[in-house]
Amino acid sequence: MLEYQQPQSRKKFRDNIIKLKFIIYWIKMFQQIVEKIIRNVLTALYQPFWGAILMAFMSMFLYLYSKEHGWKGINLFIQPINSWVNEFLNSSDFRRVFLLAFYAAMILFRTLINRQIWFDPLGKIMEGWGLYDGDGKLTTEAIENFMLFVPFTILLLWAFEKNIFDEGFTLKKVLWRSVKVVSSISLTIEFLQVLFHIGTFQISDLTYNTLGGCLGGLIYWICIKIKGKGKSQCKRKG
Repeated sequence: MLEYQQPQSRKKFRDNIIKLKFIIYWIKMFQQIVEKIIRNVLTALYQPFWGAILMAFMSMFLYLYSKEHGWKGINLFIQPINSWVNEFLNSSDFRRVFLLAFYAAMILFRTLINRQIWFDPLGKIMEGWGLYDGDGKLTTEAIENFMLFVPFTILLLWAFEKNIFDEGFTLKKVLWRSVKVVSSISLTIEFLQVLFHIGTFQISDLTYNTLGGCLGGLIYWICIKIKGKGKSQCKRKG
């Protein structure tokens, strides 16, 4: 009788162990599913968060502008559009600032707004200098970082040349202003990437961005000199 009870108790014990393992397995599975859902939901909310903030901010500007002019109903949308189109067609200063704002928004989306969460933003602080990453794969990130602020600098100097160069226009002054502005913006972007975990802080990014701004300033200075030379030749012929 005892010999019969022992196998039965052992079998019952094994069955209980199997049930316990089964329960633990499903508890862990449920925990992983919940964690993944929470992570995906938070990521989905976080990624468009700053874009939504920017759109809400601009919408409130439109609201305040319309409220100040007493526009209501359909005019709330039509009048601002008409004003915008008239300014764009008749004001060269407006067109310059618009192009600058458009490209600046593209930079914001590229570097801050449309980015994924990065859990170790200081993990690659000294990487990104060459054409190959840490795994030996070809990457154009260094070239892209260099070229990113070339058009921005040209548009910035073009849009505000009267304010920036009111005391004289020299190559030294153009390059210094370009380097100062671009390095400040690039440093701010790198800091925000670290603060909000949406990228990695890299010295190479800051360096290449600044060099790109310097090149943009040089291109702008050459264009202005060529333009000024062309105007002087036209005056002589006239």
